[in-house]
Amino acid sequence: MTNVRWIAIAVATALAVSMAVAEEAKLVPEPQDVVPLASPPETAPAKKVVPRDPNVGSVTNMPLPRFVSLKTNEGNARRGPGLTHRIDWVFTRAGMPLMITAEFENWRRVQDSEGMGGWINYVLLSGVRTALVTQDMAEFRNLPDPNAAVSFQAEMGVVGRILSCEPNWCRMSVDGNRGWVLRSAIWGVAPGEIID
Repeated sequence: MTNVRWIAIAVATALAVSMAVAEEAKLVPEPQDVVPLASPPETAPAKKVVPRDPNVGSVTNMPLPRFVSLKTNEGNARRGPGLTHRIDWVFTRAGMPLMITAEFENWRRVQDSEGMGGWINYVLLSGVRTALVTQDMAEFRNLPDPNAAVSFQAEMGVVGRILSCEPNWCRMSVDGNRGWVLRSAIWGVAPGEIID
């Protein structure tokens, strides 16, 4: 009796499946029964996409890369542009020169003289130009001339304010002292950049 019961269940299942397939076949229309939908509305002609200049910031239209300085004694450099991104680096020296390499909304991707950095909010940055002395006991002279008198020297790592730059020399103020230093002895000025 058990075998008869299983046979009955198998026959009923096969019948149900074949009926379902037949019903589904009725739902698929024949090609002659298909009515085309209205044609899609005409769209405006595609605008010509002009590639963005990678040497200009997408937010400020200012040159990239460019130099700024840290406005505060602490600035978090994040992995990405936003508060939800992890802090990778903390800048802890107001006036430190930083190079902006990218922009996104209120965020700027910056790096220091050693290439360390990340994304920092623009409110923590200043347009005041500073430079980091990269040569030990760099000589600052009275005039932009290698034969001019040395007015003072600065150790490697000292930060000063840039007053002006010529092709080979920059005039800086360091702790109240002013003098001309070779561009090769500082970091914070783009090659060939003239500052008045």
